Amino acid sequence: MDGTTQPQNLWDRRAESLGNVVELQHVNLQVPDQLLATAFYISALGLTRDPYLMTGIDNMWANAGVSQFHLPTGPAQVLRGTVGLVLPDRGQLLHRLERARRSLDGTRFAFQEADDHVAVTCPWGNRVRCHAPDAGRYGHITLGIPYVEFNAAPGTLDGIARFYEQIVGAPTARADGALRVRVAREQHLVYRETDAPQPAFDGHHIQLAFVDFGGVHAKLAARGLISREDSEHQYRFTKLIDPADGGLLFEVEHEIRSTTHPLFARALVNRNAAISNTRYAPGHEAAHWAMPPA
Repeated sequence: MDGTTQPQNLWDRRAESLGNVVELQHVNLQVPDQLLATAFYISALGLTRDPYLMTGIDNMWANAGVSQFHLPTGPAQVLRGTVGLVLPDRGQLLHRLERARRSLDGTRFAFQEADDHVAVTCPWGNRVRCHAPDAGRYGHITLGIPYVEFNAAPGTLDGIARFYEQIVGAPTARADGALRVRVAREQHLVYRETDAPQPAFDGHHIQLAFVDFGGVHAKLAARGLISREDSEHQYRFTKLIDPADGGLLFEVEHEIRSTTHPLFARALVNRNAAISNTRYAPGHEAAHWAMPPA
């Protein structure tokens, strides 16, 4: 000890606690047409097709920082809510979206500017809210998925909070009238209540990684909530119930991986979408998904 002391309550230690969930790795949405998916996710949004995995014509993994969209071929799935996406340059995004009209004409593709985001709709109706980097709101992310927001029924947020806190072991907080579930360093699931009628759950999923992989499995299994056993490293559940009474609150498939899963924290390739064959600078092909040191 050097005899020095730090002031009491200098830091909020709870703000640095991740809880049991340490990764929001992907959002999985079936798409009927891989060509249109490429035009939207790669050309319009400026994401990067994974160069190593799922390189065929029946599935595409689109890298967005440390996370991905998984886009297998099948009947269109539409997330009941909105995916938040941080992209490095709003002006370049708008330019790409305008150019994409030619390829996506006749689909549900659309976009509209707002003060703090650009609201984009994919060819099949999925909503993506595109933000500029903002350290105060999205941490150090310059490219990535800071949140996935779901439309929940009125009166369900307290029960959803109990589910994630008591069964999953994830910290929750209320902000702006919504429930925020922390699922990684700078990533959240957001549940927002709405009176608007919602379509039936169509099978789309998100993927999380748990530190206490086996402990949560035991709690879910005791309540009959395990929907699929994939491997020694992975299982799934779909129903969110209130631990207080067992009532069903929401449905979205959660693909759960252990931190021993071979793909956990896999480094992803991200391109600089501002670079093209006519606007090229050597050494600038790669994109950095996080801000540099202050």
